[in-house]
Amino acid sequence: MIKTKNQYINREISWLMFNDRVLQESADKNVPLIERLRFLGIFSNNLDEFFKVRYATIKRIVLAGKKGKSALGGEKAKDLLAEITKIVIDQQSKSLEIHGDIEQELESQGIFLINETEVSESQAEFLKNYFIEKVSPLLMTIVLNDLNQFPLLKDTEAYLAVKMVLKDSEEDQKDQSIEKNRYALIEIPTGTDRFVVLPPEGNKNFIIILDDLIRFCLDRIFPMFDYKSISAHMIKITRDAELDIDNDLSKTFIEKISSSVQGRKISDPVRFVYDKSIGEDTLEFLKGKMGIKDTDSVIPGGRYHNRRDYMSFPSLGRQDLMYDKITPLPVKGLSLEASLLEHIAEKDFLMYAPYHTFSYIIKFLREAALDPKVKSIKITVYRLAKDSQVAASLINAVKNGKKVTMQIELRARFDEQANIKYAEELQAEGVKLIFGVPGLKVHSKICVIEREEGDLIKRYGFISTGNFNESTAKIYTDYTLFTANEAILKELKIVFDFFETTYKIYKYKHLIVSPHYTKSLFKKFIDKEIESAKQGRDAYIKIKMNSFTSYEMVDKLYEASREGVKIQVDKLYEASRAGVKIQLIIRGVCCLIPGVEGMSENIEAISIVDKFLEHPRVFIFGNDGNPKIYISSADWMTRNLDNRVEVGCPIYDEDIKQELIDTFEISWRDNVKARIFNGEQNNIYRKNELPKLRSQFAIYDYYRNKLNQKNIEI
Repeated sequence: MIKTKNQYINREISWLMFNDRVLQESADKNVPLIERLRFLGIFSNNLDEFFKVRYATIKRIVLAGKKGKSALGGEKAKDLLAEITKIVIDQQSKSLEIHGDIEQELESQGIFLINETEVSESQAEFLKNYFIEKVSPLLMTIVLNDLNQFPLLKDTEAYLAVKMVLKDSEEDQKDQSIEKNRYALIEIPTGTDRFVVLPPEGNKNFIIILDDLIRFCLDRIFPMFDYKSISAHMIKITRDAELDIDNDLSKTFIEKISSSVQGRKISDPVRFVYDKSIGEDTLEFLKGKMGIKDTDSVIPGGRYHNRRDYMSFPSLGRQDLMYDKITPLPVKGLSLEASLLEHIAEKDFLMYAPYHTFSYIIKFLREAALDPKVKSIKITVYRLAKDSQVAASLINAVKNGKKVTMQIELRARFDEQANIKYAEELQAEGVKLIFGVPGLKVHSKICVIEREEGDLIKRYGFISTGNFNESTAKIYTDYTLFTANEAILKELKIVFDFFETTYKIYKYKHLIVSPHYTKSLFKKFIDKEIESAKQGRDAYIKIKMNSFTSYEMVDKLYEASREGVKIQVDKLYEASRAGVKIQLIIRGVCCLIPGVEGMSENIEAISIVDKFLEHPRVFIFGNDGNPKIYISSADWMTRNLDNRVEVGCPIYDEDIKQELIDTFEISWRDNVKARIFNGEQNNIYRKNELPKLRSQFAIYDYYRNKLNQKNIEI
């Protein structure tokens, strides 16, 4: 058992430990080589978002003169900023070592990342032409010395800070006041590929990063300066991404959100990252001009920033260095070639993307758009794909005379601009838009259609744990339930009624809806498990979700665990039956500490980071031998429980119940990609003597075997 004085893990530190698990994937030699580079990109992208949002929030607390201890898990805000910076510097250093290892392994595969000093004569001609034709027209270059005001640097964009040491003229030698150094900034353009693939030479492939191509061509950018030396080092800043929405009553909601997104461009910087080999004089010049403060995180990094671009590292046709692409499976019994509505009228179906094809959602909407008997479609949207077939299907429905209502969340973090664009486009096509609920984000993933069948209105719909986004559905794992259950769908309609009459609080018999009922109902389910444990009956809770940060719900699980300890001591029940046994699969942040004597010894928790991003929320309660199971859009975070509209849906179909239990158990048995949560937060892999089981691959096999009607042992 772990012994600790703390009840909670700080959420920011826990998040950084999640990103460390992503970094572990880039270091894992069992992961294909190009995929390891892409995990480095995910690590970098995650870190950018962390500083924009979480670090920026803590910095605001510091600047407001608040300590923020209760909100930050017992840590003072200023101390937490310092701790975060230290962890990030260590992780950045580790990422550079990993990158070096990967680069060596790429060379063994005939793939060479070269810099500006390694360009051959034959490559030089190609690169000069490439620069002139594709890069030079995109460059934004600013000479800094004579500017009265330092230019506004874009959030998380990378810049080359250029220093030119000028040659001494006779006049310079006489007048010591003449400035000998000239400084400039070159913005790394985003309108072209970051990785420039050079012509291959035999079996060798060569890639130069755009930054180094620009370094190679510096003489073509600054021919007007007579310098004796020139150098370029990369810098970038990260700005506070919090939306400050004004209260101007004359503006529409779209205008307010759009204005707030524009405001991000001039928000305060919260992180300054620089190439650690930059000259001290150049660094001090930049920090002075930019007004970098002590409360900003100043992080020495490597030669290259924005490693998020590695998520799009070129494949070079080397499929052997990437994960094999899986062929998404059909849902057993649900044919894409027949009417989905007819099948769903008979029974519920569960889609588990990406193991199952996302095409079922598109097919459902396309069929509803064309079916003469369908009269209305209502749907919530949080994030859409860039070229969304979901949006196209809804527009098609309008053109076919259907009444289409969409609740679109304009405040979806970092998708605000894309959602504004879609909102304007859909509104112009005749889709009725609802822009959220005052004070609440709408994060639910629901759709309901109404169809005339004889004299009756019949409803069909789906409820999901993830976004209706065909792009992310290829890499995010999520459940979607298709149902014609009238009791559930009538309550989905009530959720849409709430969007339009927000002053009225509705009651639900089936759905679990935030912000009014989610917390209280889950507490009620936990209490029932506690009572079962007290009566000596089998009691358990199995939960899979993205993040677990609600201290209130953490305390509730601690209570369930402690009841187990009490029974074990006082009544001498078998350990396996003493109290509520709790299994948690949490992908990201987890503030709960499992396995602590007297507090949480009946709780185990793991995290799985692998090829796909684990995204479903599933809740399984023993319920005296008749498991109560829900899928939901909500994690157990304060924002999901109290400040968002979320929908949890009960599973009534016995086959689907078993399917959810089976896939949970497969994930729980993972001993390849599962890491154990503990008080040390050291991300140790779960190891045991059981046969190796990699859950994401095993779940695909599980569904493939179901199609072939084979039994699979769980």
